[in-house]
Amino acid sequence: MPEHAAPSDNSEFNRLWWHSRRGMLELDVLLIPFVEEAYRDLQAEDKARYQKLLSCEDTDMFEWFMQRSRPEDPDLQRMVDMILNRVQPD
Repeated sequence: MPEHAAPSDNSEFNRLWWHSRRGMLELDVLLIPFVEEAYRDLQAEDKARYQKLLSCEDTDMFEWFMQRSRPEDPDLQRMVDMILNRVQPD
């Protein structure tokens, strides 16, 4: 599997990119493409939601993305749904 290279356009984006690398393949395959391909186009509120998601525990995110449970916070649920919809379009 090829290693992803962090985009070098700005330090804030680079920080988010590195925080999106979780070390759990199931999360990395969702979060890295999302931050690379969709994050820059998000509204400011959704960017803040993504940053909030990154502060969550990996085990919680894994449960949410595998759809075994749902976050209680509606902001987090919105972000989980946005990420899942990119890989599971209707």
